Amino acid sequence: MRARGMTYDTGFVVHGRTSRERFDPAVVRRELGIIRDDLHCNAVQIIGGDPRRLELAAEAAAELGLEVWFSPYPLELEPERILALFRDCAARAERLRRQGAEVVFVAGVELSVMNRGFLPGETPEERVAGLLRGPEQRAVAMRELGVRVNAFLREAAAAVREHFPGRLTYAAIQFEQVDWAPFDFATFELLRSAEIADGFREAVRSLARGPKPLAVTGFGTAAYRGAGDRGGRVLEVVEHDPVTRQPVRLTGSHERDEDGQAAYLDELLEIFEAEGVDSAFVFLFALPGYPHRPDGDPRDDLDRAGLGIVKLLEGRRGRTYPDMEWEPKAAFSAVARRYRG
Repeated sequence: MRARGMTYDTGFVVHGRTSRERFDPAVVRRELGIIRDDLHCNAVQIIGGDPRRLELAAEAAAELGLEVWFSPYPLELEPERILALFRDCAARAERLRRQGAEVVFVAGVELSVMNRGFLPGETPEERVAGLLRGPEQRAVAMRELGVRVNAFLREAAAAVREHFPGRLTYAAIQFEQVDWAPFDFATFELLRSAEIADGFREAVRSLARGPKPLAVTGFGTAAYRGAGDRGGRVLEVVEHDPVTRQPVRLTGSHERDEDGQAAYLDELLEIFEAEGVDSAFVFLFALPGYPHRPDGDPRDDLDRAGLGIVKLLEGRRGRTYPDMEWEPKAAFSAVARRYRG
């Protein structure tokens, strides 16, 4: 693969609340250095909802020589607010590009499910459930969705191009039926589940044969037994606060299985390398809100359901990196071995 990447979260923003409360520029730069030096990445996807944080992290990554995929991640926004976010971020990404950085602008991720105005429903779960109704209705709904998504993406690409003439893409779900003409990469969020495991390699091979270089984002799984079989349903084992939507506890003990998470990522990276993927970004380095709690009730150990390749420690520092408040999981070593090789 040309770009061996990691996804780095600067904080998801939903209804004004950010998922990452602490954002220390020194910590950000240190973690990006580890991503480059110890995980052997040459690219990083910077995601989040705060343009200033995105720019700060992107600047640090560029200074380290990493290719930057500048990726604003709107959540529960209407189309006009999404466009405003893209315009702001495109100007910031262009400042970085003009300084000599390699920058790819990602015009959103799974917009139709994660935001308002594309599908009926108040939550992503309601939107997906409505789309996947009876087979006849489903086909019509998906065709109509493709029309709406592509109309918006044409508008979004034009808005970004007003400020950013560099390389551009969008991180799609396959059922959005994206027309890739306005973009430089065809980028998909690809999750392997047990139901599609047998045909997964061939599906990747088919996508890689397309006219645009193929990038894969959003692939990852959690560190509990059987997580890799669930695909996009991996977080269904988490109970959330009904008001804040913050994770509270797991629905059961869900046995920790770091080796399973590591094997999943290793297998997918092998497939992407072998089948001609241009760029791959593991999801993700760390996921705030899912701390590792090894003592007490296993349901409180939210890290088991966290997709990060490091486990976040509460109020204490790790052993491997004594200056960091996290410890690598087995998946960290698996990604490092695969990228180094």
